[in-house]
Amino acid sequence: MTGGLVLDAGGVIAGATVYGYTYSELLGRALVACAVVCGCYGAYVLVGSYLLRRTANKVERHKLRSVLRLCAVVIGTIAVLGVVTDRWVPALVSLGVAGFAVTFALQQPLLSLFGWIYIMVKEPYQVGDRIAIDGSTGDVIDVDFLVTTLWEVDGGLVASNQPSGRHITVPNSVVLATGVTNFSRESFPYVWNEVAVQVAYETDLDFASEQMRAVAGELLGDEMAHAVADYREQLAETPVELEVNERPSVNVEPEGTFITLRLRYLVPPKRGQQTKNELYRRILERFNEHPDRVAFPLGRNR
Repeated sequence: MTGGLVLDAGGVIAGATVYGYTYSELLGRALVACAVVCGCYGAYVLVGSYLLRRTANKVERHKLRSVLRLCAVVIGTIAVLGVVTDRWVPALVSLGVAGFAVTFALQQPLLSLFGWIYIMVKEPYQVGDRIAIDGSTGDVIDVDFLVTTLWEVDGGLVASNQPSGRHITVPNSVVLATGVTNFSRESFPYVWNEVAVQVAYETDLDFASEQMRAVAGELLGDEMAHAVADYREQLAETPVELEVNERPSVNVEPEGTFITLRLRYLVPPKRGQQTKNELYRRILERFNEHPDRVAFPLGRNR
């Protein structure tokens, strides 16, 4: 006996309680809660490893990993509440009521979480896509619960659709409030692109246009034809009426003292600049082989 208080063998006040629980009960529940957390984590690792090994697509693996992580957190939280207190159902209700009090403080994180759910369900973009969102353009490298991370393209440091090396994080809530431009969605990973070449009025326009189409056909081959076939199938499922050429085409635009020939073709967006560079090189070589039929603007007249 010390000062009128009875201590047990461990030096703890006999009969002392905290929120209605004795120290031994609290210790036991804490150990059980730790065991539950470890069990949930182990289940997450085992189930995740099993499912991920059977998913070949890396985009689907990323999405599956995110969903499993969220499920593990939710189930683990409920399980811990169940072992920590016998009144876990009222505790969940209390948490729900308290949630209304902190909604304003957590408004943006909650909107970002809802944005993540929207991204997972509607798939406006996914990992690997090149997108433009909220004034930024880049390749999606991660979609977390709260933010989307982009590998920036252009961005003021470089041009011509080249990566700048910078990472951009965009809150997922942005997808609920603004438009998303997806350049490489999985169902049709192509965009239309153009190469513009300026020639003089003395040029044989039919000959020059045919040479440009021939060069594009040699470089792009049947890839564009197959892509256009897929494009037409997707258009057929919509009310949009649109005529699409399955081969590269050339548009002629008079512009004052010269004429611009615009070669239009279909290309994967991440190969856009590489393809444009090669087309420029081949077209100029082909034109230079026929100086009698293709002339370029002179001096300051272009």
